[in-house]
Amino acid sequence: MEEVFKYIIGLGAAVMMPVIFTILGLCIGIKFGDALKAGLKVGVGFVGLSIVTALLTSALGPALDSVVKIYDLQLHVFDMGWPAAAAVAYNTAVGAFIIPVCLGVNLLMLLTKTTRTVNIDLWNYWHFAFIGAVVYFASDSIAWGFFAAIICYIVTLILADMTAKKFQGFYKDMDGISIPQPFCAGFVPFAWAINKGLDKIPGMERLNIDAEGMKKKFGLLGEPLFLGVIVGVIIGCLTCRTGGEIIDKIPYILGLGIKMGAVMELIPRVTVLFIEGLKPISDATRSLIARKFKGADGLNIGMSPALVIGHPTTLVVSLLLIPVTLALAVALPGNQFLPLASLAGMFYVFPLVLPFTKGNVVKTFIVGLVVIVIGLYFVTSLAPAFTLAAKDVFANTGDKAVEIPAGFAGGSLDFASSPLAWVIYQCTENLKWIGSGILVLITCVMMWWNRVHILRNQQAMAEANSTEIQVTE
Repeated sequence: MEEVFKYIIGLGAAVMMPVIFTILGLCIGIKFGDALKAGLKVGVGFVGLSIVTALLTSALGPALDSVVKIYDLQLHVFDMGWPAAAAVAYNTAVGAFIIPVCLGVNLLMLLTKTTRTVNIDLWNYWHFAFIGAVVYFASDSIAWGFFAAIICYIVTLILADMTAKKFQGFYKDMDGISIPQPFCAGFVPFAWAINKGLDKIPGMERLNIDAEGMKKKFGLLGEPLFLGVIVGVIIGCLTCRTGGEIIDKIPYILGLGIKMGAVMELIPRVTVLFIEGLKPISDATRSLIARKFKGADGLNIGMSPALVIGHPTTLVVSLLLIPVTLALAVALPGNQFLPLASLAGMFYVFPLVLPFTKGNVVKTFIVGLVVIVIGLYFVTSLAPAFTLAAKDVFANTGDKAVEIPAGFAGGSLDFASSPLAWVIYQCTENLKWIGSGILVLITCVMMWWNRVHILRNQQAMAEANSTEIQVTE
């Protein structure tokens, strides 16, 4: 079973998305050619995004390594990055069965009307396997591992439902789409609470600046492209020990700036492909539900947050937070995690934050600052359990990607910094039966609330349709 699903995951989103979308399109009545074209565009979007991300990693990684060595910033938790975390998650007993188990849970929740999301984002199932693996190795119990993974999955689906309307209202052409990715979903309570608090501060409305407003207010300085160049140049200068060295490395510094600017410019262009591929599928899905299921509260297709990371506010705030995160990691007392490889995933913090802040750059930056500070401590806290899992996987597979250097613990910003992962781990590992009971109670209440909400919407839609028919008659 492990080999079967490892093979499926190994194909990658770029290969599997055309297959999934073609099958899905045929099932909902789209012509074969149109369904295949939609899937290919999404697949090409993933290829383009991986190329841009690789450019960011290859350009930023060596520069940040130099900064760490020059200023002796090394801490005790080694940043393995999300690919290593995913490898650890999938190469465990929990990860081997995580896809069929989660798909089964999703189907059961759809039948009981406790969710509206059909989660086809198979590649991000590693998040659920990750928390399951961490709990499994910490408790030495596979039952506890699956319990943690399933709780995380259920809560994530409900959060995807709760945020779907706001998500679809804020982002263009995202009707019928939700984001059931726990790394994003875990920050929703912070986004809601911080945004509410900021609204009560006198004068905050004057700082209502979105990405377009930044361009008008600051001109060229407000462009993500230009900000990328500036941040790249600053990081390049930090890799130099003296002023004379800066002069010698001017080609390298300018090249780093251009590459960072290129990433800021290319990501929005790549994400357009996702929208072009998703639109015919989402339109056909809504049309099918409207025809076949009168009064039904429409289903949402659960997709990767990669669809919307090209939003200008996400790009600007993520870019600004990169140097801030490095400074905080060194300055915060008790933190042992220095994010380097994980910084390329900073964009994925904000897809479900922006609908609450309405794209306000100031509010989004404050939310990001809070969750990063908390996240650094969460990664430090989960590092011992993550290290146990990584060492076991390395011993069994010999995969160098999950090897932790001697004298270090392992960690990753994604998914170990998520409040969802940390709370589930603390409840299952430290509080055991009491904590697990609390998790079950909270999860059941959320499922009941979501079901009531779904049934209420269905009733309202049925009454509206009935009234429309009577008026027509």
